[in-house]
Amino acid sequence: MRKSQNTVLISGGSAGIGFEIARLFSENDNQVIITGRNKERLHYAASQLTNVIPITSDISSPDEVNELVERLYKNFPSLNVVINNAARAILYNITAKDVNGFDKAQEEMLTNYLSIIRLNEKLLPLLKKRDDAAIVNVSSVVAFLPGSLAGYSASKAALHSYTQSLRMALEDTTSIKVFELMPPLVDTEFSKEIGGSSGISPKQVAEEFFTAWQNNEFEIRVGQTEQLYQLYLSSPAEALKVMKSQRKQLHLEKQ
Repeated sequence: MRKSQNTVLISGGSAGIGFEIARLFSENDNQVIITGRNKERLHYAASQLTNVIPITSDISSPDEVNELVERLYKNFPSLNVVINNAARAILYNITAKDVNGFDKAQEEMLTNYLSIIRLNEKLLPLLKKRDDAAIVNVSSVVAFLPGSLAGYSASKAALHSYTQSLRMALEDTTSIKVFELMPPLVDTEFSKEIGGSSGISPKQVAEEFFTAWQNNEFEIRVGQTEQLYQLYLSSPAEALKVMKSQRKQLHLEKQ
């Protein structure tokens, strides 16, 4: 994929990984649209960058997604890149009494998986008009090695499977490329509750993604994700032990 002259939509682009990816695209002569639920935070993020347009939108809301899609078709017909980065993570003990795990998992699954299917489906007709289109789904290392966030891990595993299915379906009938970005633990506000300060920087994630993007590497495992993935291929049980050990260490560091 080319690094410039794209029109790029990034959900969850006001902070963390989404913001750093927006920064790289904006610095390389692309038109960038970022979305998020918090208007003030979103507009502040856009003010720090160039060629960036903020649109307040909650991807889990059908009405707001319809409004977003209508605006994109009308004002940004050159849209050729969709980066699904917005996510929801809730820290809770799935074995605790009255934790309402179903409601929490439902919220995570809606934001992290089902909402992405809805947005992609609505934007596919626009992307199919382009010879240089791409969809990027941001999943996680927990897509294949569950972490401490049960609902979040399950939603990212679902997203990983969907991404592979979407890639296979589109490569047979269109020129649309489908990428998956799989970060490890990242130091963001989003991951603060689970020891995010021990993770890699969102800037590193964005830079590794941007390099892989230009090389058409469709499964992008940044940072420690690649090592864990290789271990998972050779010994899933051993990889799970490593993941569990890391979770314990993060828990001790927080105490």
